[in-house]
Formats: sequence, C-alpha cells, structure tokens
Amino acid sequence: MLGQLIRLARISHKLTFEELAERAGMSRGLLHRIEKGDPGCAIGSVFEVAAIVGVRLFDADQAALAKGVTSNETTLALLPKSVRKSTRSVKDDF
Repeated sequence: MLGQLIRLARISHKLTFEELAERAGMSRGLLHRIEKGDPGCAIGSVFEVAAIVGVRLFDADQAALAKGVTSNETTLALLPKSVRKSTRSVKDDF
C-alpha cells in the first residue's frame, strides 16, 4: 500500500522517476522497487521518499487502509503509466 501511495503522490506532483530519485539521493531502480512494494528495500529509503512526496506514514484504522488500497488501485488505473516533462516551451508573453 505504501508503494502505491508513493506512486500516486509522485504522479500527482508530476514528478518523473529521475526527478524523485535525484531528490531522494537514490537510484531509479530502488525507487521503482519501492513503488512496486519490494520488501527488500531499506525502510529508511521508503520513509525518505514518502516524506518527499507528502505521504502520511501511519494510520491505525485497518478498514481505512483496506479502503485506501482499493481506492489507490482504481485511481492508478486511470492515471498515465509514466510522467514525462514537456519539451515544448510555452510562449506566455502577452
């Protein structure tokens, strides 16, 4: 669930893997494993990424957690698979 929340927050903030990994000081591969929920990731790295994207770490209500997982899966299915920075420059001089 934490990996889903991190991915959802990263996409919502329109951050690419590269940008978030750079901010957290880790490799893209580690960030990818964190988002996939790999239990082999260091918990400190997971907490660091969660803090950067603004994910709440603790919630004691099991029903809320289960509902959150379902909601996150639905939301993630609707979001794009990846985030890319626009290469077009916007002409905003009026």
